[in-house]
Amino acid sequence: MSGVESLPPLLLEPKFVERIWGTADLRPWYDHVTASGKMPIGEVWLTGDECIVASGPLTGKTLGTVFAEDAEAMLGPAAAERMAGQSPLLLKVIFAKEKLSVQVHPDDRLAQKYGQPRGKTECWYALAAEPGAEVAAGLNPRVTLEEVERGVHEGTLEKSLTLLPVAAGDLVYVDAGTVHAIWPGSVLLETQQNCDLTYRLYDYGRPRELHVAKALEAIRLQTAAGKVKPIELADRTILVDREYFCVERMEIEGSRDGAGLALPEEFLEGEKSALSYLFAASGSGKISAVDGQSFAPVSLPKCGIAAVPASAPGWRIDATGVLELIRITPRWPKA
Repeated sequence: MSGVESLPPLLLEPKFVERIWGTADLRPWYDHVTASGKMPIGEVWLTGDECIVASGPLTGKTLGTVFAEDAEAMLGPAAAERMAGQSPLLLKVIFAKEKLSVQVHPDDRLAQKYGQPRGKTECWYALAAEPGAEVAAGLNPRVTLEEVERGVHEGTLEKSLTLLPVAAGDLVYVDAGTVHAIWPGSVLLETQQNCDLTYRLYDYGRPRELHVAKALEAIRLQTAAGKVKPIELADRTILVDREYFCVERMEIEGSRDGAGLALPEEFLEGEKSALSYLFAASGSGKISAVDGQSFAPVSLPKCGIAAVPASAPGWRIDATGVLELIRITPRWPKA
């Protein structure tokens, strides 16, 4: 990356997003209680374009601005050209007290048909789950689009959904075109393409817009959605490694060098980005410079996230006690 200025790891401030189906009290995950009479919080955006950098020389800038101004430093040259100055992934923590809408997201082709840069493939990692927690991911076998449309109008769409029990540590993959719904009972770390296009099919009588025609256009009756079997390696668990993102879980005691966190080559199926996000699912840590490099240490609290740019100097992470670290890396399909 000759000629590109180095950027240190960046701590990001979460953005608390109100949702009608959300939760008033986010403790113990975040020290946030919604005041009486206010809309509850349903999503905590970790890498949204409006999230603020909270460490280092870029403190106070939004993440969207950082990508627009320093795309090559953040992503590396090939990925920066592909993303045209935009952030590739939106990461969220989902807190659902009520059922979300039954919905579907468009793929890249359909999103671009309607003037958007990309669609939305996503996955959910269960940080916690109550007994009996479920999500819906996909349609039952042999369900037709006509039956989906009839279920929307008759209020019986849930009968057509494939339900999955969810336990802490599960990873559910939801590719674009999958009819899906998140139900109460779990706290989910969502990794998705940086797109907030949602076509609602059914919303349990809430006074929100539905998008039935576009949803029916977006739906694929058979998708790859479902639980993903983790791949256990000596130093990490690969939760999912597919187009658009790779999600890994690591348990760290003591220190780990950043260079040692790189994935083995056999897992680099598509074009990789050198950008990664580090999320502290439990425990906390500190990111510091190594190998004669210099930047101010970055504290990573529980449920905090840091972006490690492609151009970052040498670094290591020191755990405070035991740190459950989730690392998320953008991916793209092979050309």
